[in-house]
Amino acid sequence: MPYSGPASSYGLIGKTEDAYFRMINDSGGINGRRINFITYDDGYSPPKAVEQARKLVESDEVLVVFNPLGPPSNSAIQKYLNSKKVPQLFVATGATKWNDPKNFPWTMGWQPSYQSEAQIYAKFILKEKPHAKIAILDQNDDFGKDYLKGLRDGLDAKASMILAEESYETTEPTIGSHVVKLKATGAAVFISIATPKFAAQAIKKLAELQWKPMRIVANVSASVGSVSQPAGFENAQGLLSAAYAKDGADPQWDNDPGMKKWSAFIDKYMAGANHADGNLVYGYGVAQRLVETLRICGDELTRENVMKQAASLKDFTPDPLLPGVKINTSATDFAPLSQLQMMRFKGEKWELFGDIISGDVVTN
Repeated sequence: MPYSGPASSYGLIGKTEDAYFRMINDSGGINGRRINFITYDDGYSPPKAVEQARKLVESDEVLVVFNPLGPPSNSAIQKYLNSKKVPQLFVATGATKWNDPKNFPWTMGWQPSYQSEAQIYAKFILKEKPHAKIAILDQNDDFGKDYLKGLRDGLDAKASMILAEESYETTEPTIGSHVVKLKATGAAVFISIATPKFAAQAIKKLAELQWKPMRIVANVSASVGSVSQPAGFENAQGLLSAAYAKDGADPQWDNDPGMKKWSAFIDKYMAGANHADGNLVYGYGVAQRLVETLRICGDELTRENVMKQAASLKDFTPDPLLPGVKINTSATDFAPLSQLQMMRFKGEKWELFGDIISGDVVTN
């Protein structure tokens, strides 16, 4: 988990998971067993991720490597973990390569694939602005490439609507110059395929440049606490994205049973945390999914059985998921989630609109 470095805002996911497992242990554990959760900082650096993964497997002798974050880190450790037959379970990235049970039977994704999400945006653009030119800011790795492929596939015969693309490296301090270049194209749609730090920078830069295209931000950077708030709520008005989970700061969920449980958990185990930060919802949901998998394993806590049960869940709905969004897996489908709903930023929160949409399930 990147507790430091360019993607450090995601570190809150690991802290939420740690708090969730403490709550489970306080209530007696799973089938009478306590969870020993070990988490290390990889700084969003692939070499560091390899070092930490080896430490977890060879020194700590973990049952599962759970929810490692980001395409670069997961790509660096995938072959190693599969060769050791250690579950690389519910990875925190939507690249399509995590849904490849034939070649990587020990790796399973979690969130909707980037390609599926991008196809949903493409459908929306074709409906709302069928003749618009599109400018894209993307991260130069599997994360960015997957979104781009999904957009092109979704636009299909109209893929030429993509007028310009600017890729950035996570080592760059700012991405302002890329946004300036994209504005010069005169595009009417701007898509930000960026992690939170850079997504917030892009929103602020568009405002500084007084460039007002239709703006779409990837789900991974739709957090109020780590993106919209730092960018300035006034600059985020009208932003578009898609969601599969509820917003912890949205009053429409105040009486929702699942979110009541989530809120009580945050107040007790993460007192003072910003309810508007989507990482708190993400960490809670995926931790709940792991606990359910381990519960179903019963007393057969082998790595083989963990993968078998993880690939056998039907219509499971962690507390934070939107109504109608369900988790389904099988021996041939390692993509637990594929449904999202469009949303628009207004005031200080996201407002959902339209129907729950299923993106095409993409396999590697």
